[in-house]
This record gives sequence, structure tokens and C-alpha cells, in this order.
Amino acid sequence: MKNIKILFQALLLSLFVVSCNDFLDELPDNRAELDNATKIRKLLVSAYPESTHALYTELSSDNVDDAGTSNPYGERIDSQMAYWEDVTETSNDDPLGAWESAYLAIAHANQALAAIEELGTPDNLLPEKGEALVARAYGHFVLVNVFCKHYNEQSSITDLGVPFLEDPETTLNPSYERGTVAEVYEKINADIENGLPLIDDSIYDVPSYHFNVRAANAFAARFNLYYQKWQKAKDYATAALGSNPANALRDWDALGNLPRTTTVVTNAYIEDNSNLLVQAYTSSMGVVFGAYYSGARFNHSRKIADEQTSLAPLPWNPTSSLSTFAHKFRPFNYSATNLDKSLLYKIPYRFEYTDPVAQIGYSKTILVPFTTDETLLVRAEANIMLGLFDAGLDDINTWSTNFYANPGTVTLADVNSFYNSLDYSSGTNITQKKELNPKFTVTAGDQENLIHYVLQCRRVLTLHEGLRWFDIKRYGIPVSRFLIGLNNAISVNAELEADDPRKALQIPQDVVSAGITPNPR
Repeated sequence: MKNIKILFQALLLSLFVVSCNDFLDELPDNRAELDNATKIRKLLVSAYPESTHALYTELSSDNVDDAGTSNPYGERIDSQMAYWEDVTETSNDDPLGAWESAYLAIAHANQALAAIEELGTPDNLLPEKGEALVARAYGHFVLVNVFCKHYNEQSSITDLGVPFLEDPETTLNPSYERGTVAEVYEKINADIENGLPLIDDSIYDVPSYHFNVRAANAFAARFNLYYQKWQKAKDYATAALGSNPANALRDWDALGNLPRTTTVVTNAYIEDNSNLLVQAYTSSMGVVFGAYYSGARFNHSRKIADEQTSLAPLPWNPTSSLSTFAHKFRPFNYSATNLDKSLLYKIPYRFEYTDPVAQIGYSKTILVPFTTDETLLVRAEANIMLGLFDAGLDDINTWSTNFYANPGTVTLADVNSFYNSLDYSSGTNITQKKELNPKFTVTAGDQENLIHYVLQCRRVLTLHEGLRWFDIKRYGIPVSRFLIGLNNAISVNAELEADDPRKALQIPQDVVSAGITPNPR
């Protein structure tokens, strides 16, 4: 961002961009040294991506408005992301970083798996094998969902996937085929099912920094939800949550009662026991979704909050916008010239100095890819898709009564009355009720209305985290990019249709130049 001195992270090694010479010079020796559990565990610390897609997918979603070119607090890359253009600019959060970081993490997982196999796969290394398999699955899961069309039973057998790497690279300048989305999903599923039963939390000093048992089950639940395997999604979510989910959820009361300062609140957020997996990233998200002018042009505005997200009406408060005090963890609203942000403080801002004298370095943040709250909503959605409407609504009520101050118990009649009364969002007649165009069956009436409700709950819960984009893809939700003009006049500046090919974000240009097939446009 222009008002912060940031030295963008040097490009990570990419098997798809640069020659493998340096990598091959080091890899055989490193593998030879991986001769015990301690060394393999240290390697697996690097089996998790250090760059994230989250800013890219959040700006692509309907969670941000465009304050216009007169607002100076936006970069060209932000505009490219928000308007679904092929990204040509670079930043901490560009698609090339996400691509390279995921494949570098996968390479480390494969290196660990190869070392374990060379040691004869002894019983004492089975937990490490389990973590490596699940980490490899997760890296590919991120890539296929960001850079490909979403999985569906109709077209995924031909839709372009991403290269699935199962072995350490040992050849110079290898060539890769993208395969299909269906093939990638099949291999992710195999890695999860083979790896998860092997995970043993006792090998970790800090389990939340790794795919521990509960985090792996939460990942498996989300994967199977995206895979349309509703019963498996429910079963894995239940395994992550335990027999009493209410006791596993975040203590939103405690978070809301803290001093309302960025550092205190974000630190508490990332340290809570409801966080199943916690990961550090090189990213500017902490300033974009923090109390700073940076990123103010494309952001979650008060208008979005009032009409569509954190302050929008809900079945238990159907006739007016919510007060901020309806939340146990109240939104932070900032309004000034060229500043309109409505935020949930949960994304910390860190800065790692490479040159303290010159005051340059890397923007850092810490994100929580899997939480008990979001996993409960995964189970709620799975129940709804299984036709178990009472069970799905029970899960939503469990989450809602913990998240909001006094929501009461919502009935199916309340849900139907509320969503039947709303128009589908269209043009500048903006509502939270979006047209759903999934490539699976959602029946009008009870099921559709409950899906609207659970998607709304997830949208609010995961604000600023980039997850809304995947619900947009899964349910074929159109996106309008609204331009906020003088006196808050609003207009539709661009639209993304239900099945727009741009929902598969473009493969980075450097990767295309190295021979990988780009996404059609």
C-alpha cells in the first residue's frame, strides 16, 4: 500500500516457473538427511502455504464495494482482483504467490513422504505420514478451488484441474498436465482418507499449528461439502466438533468484552481454543481489513453491512437492520473522507523488518483456516442438503445463540416467512437473498430458504477471510460490483454472471509462460 513501506516478498521457488537446477542440487542431500522423526517433523512445518489467496478471493466476492477512482487508497492490483481481470500486477497477495507457495508446501509434503517410504514406513513415522498426506491434500484443495471451476458432477470430468504432484521432482524442466477437476478431487479424497486416520496429536508441541485430528476432520468436512458428499461432510464435522458443539465454539462474549483496540482483539481472536488450525502468511490483509486507510477503495462498507451482512435483518429480527449491540462481538465502523470500513477485528497486522533502518520488510498476518464455528455451519448445510431440516436448523440456532446477543430460537416458519418476504437481489435493489444456480438440486421452499440462511450465517462469520467466494462459486451466485458515488449514490459498475468463466481465477502469467494451459476466458 502506498502509505506503508513494504518490500514485496521475493518470489518463491516454483517448479512451474524456474529451472529445477538449484532445487535438484539441494533435494537429494536433504532427503538423505531425513533419517528420523524429528527431522521429518521439522520439514513438515514447511508443508503449509506461507502465502494466501484470501485477499484475492475476498476482493473478488460481493463483500466489497468500489469507492471509485477518486479514492486514493487502492492499488491497480486491487482493481484487477475486484473486477475479475487477469492479474498482471504484483503484491504480497498476488495469485503467483499463492500458486507458488501452495506448490512449495506440496513439495515439502512429498519430500517427507518419500523419506518415510525410504525408511520403510515404520510405525513410529505413521503420524508424520498422516500429516504429510493431509497437508498435500490441502495444498491441492486450495489450488483447485481458486484456479479452477468448482467441482460438479456434470462438467468436472472435463473442466481443467491443476497438476497433482505425488512425488518429489527429480527431473530438469519437467512438464505438467492440468488434468481435470474430477481427477484432482479424487486424489485429494484419497489423501484425506489415507492420511487422517494416521494423525496423532501427541507428536505436536502446538497442535493448532498443524493438521491435528480435529483440524483434519474440519478440512475433510469442508472438502466433502464442496464434493457434494453430504453425509461424509456431516460425519467429519461431527468428529471435529465432538458430542457437544456448543461447548466447542468461540467465546464471543469474552472477545466482545475486551478493550476495543486492534492489537488486543486480534491477538485474542487468533489465540482462542475454537481455532483448529492457525497459520502465518505474508499478506497485507491486516491493514486492508484493519483501522487504516490502506485498501479503503475496495472494502466492506457500512452499506454492505447494513443491507447484506453483519447488520442486515435476520429471521429473528426481520423488520430492521441489526444494531451493533445485537452482536456479542460488535463490528467496528470507520467513516471519514475516503474511508468507509465496517470491520470485524480478527486479522492481525504484523510487520517483519528486513532493514529496520530503512523501515522496509514484509507485511504479515495470521489467519485461521478452520474453526469450530465454521465447521458447525458446514454440518448445518450438510444436514439441510440431506433433507434433515430440523437438524440443520438446530445447528444454526446453536451457532446463532452463541454469536449474537439475544437471537432466540428460530423456527422453520420464521425462516420461511423471512426469506419469502425478500426479493432476490437485483440491480440496485440489493438484498441478502441471492439467486442460487447450483449444479445440484436445491428444492424451492424449506430447503432453499434454509440454504439462504446458512449461507448468510457463514458470510457474516467469515467476513474478510475470502471464504464467501467459494460459496459464490458453489451456488452459482451472480456478483454485482457496486460503485459508490457522490452522496453515497450507488450504481452497478460490473457484473459477474452465475457461470462466468472468470470465477476460475486465471493461472498466473509466469506459470502460463512456463507451459501450463491458461483458463478459458
